[in-house]
Amino acid sequence: MKHYYNPMSRAALTDWMLKELDIKYEQISIDLTRVTPELIALREINPMGKVPALVDDTNVITEVAAICAYLADKYPEKKLAPDMQSSVRGIYYRYMFVTGNTLEPALTLAVSGFEHPNPATAGWGDTSRVISTIESMTPEAAWALGERFSAADIVFGGLLDSLVRFGTLDASAKVIAYVERLRKRQAYKEAHRALLDL
Repeated sequence: MKHYYNPMSRAALTDWMLKELDIKYEQISIDLTRVTPELIALREINPMGKVPALVDDTNVITEVAAICAYLADKYPEKKLAPDMQSSVRGIYYRYMFVTGNTLEPALTLAVSGFEHPNPATAGWGDTSRVISTIESMTPEAAWALGERFSAADIVFGGLLDSLVRFGTLDASAKVIAYVERLRKRQAYKEAHRALLDL
């Protein structure tokens, strides 16, 4: 299994997932600032030329949520996803996919000084609804799905961690407390060493 990665990118989240699983994988570091053989190889498997990308045998998986969902299902014994028949599987999917589909697009526009001219027609709505969604989905205690940590915490919580770290979100006490719980995990610390050393 090959993981195409840069420590200062979203690939820190998929690296965190791999470290939570405690499995062997090949880390291929990509310098995104210049054309290297590794970057050329990445563009062959992912025309976007973006990390993370995961190659598992003949499977090529890109996008943080897709990689984390794939890995959680590949290693069910690690219990980083609810069982397929679990009543919380739908909630898990919501946490996994709201970040890339809704939260990030709206917040990326907002940080750039833009708002969609008609947010009712945009899949991500507007900033105020995104903030309300973050607040309502952030767990009061423990983890997104309750007492058991899951891939949902890496994907959803990982985004909140970045928003707090870079000052993109005026975070509530609840969000900050959740992010602090995430940052105490050993796999988080190992995957975010480059940021922690800044």
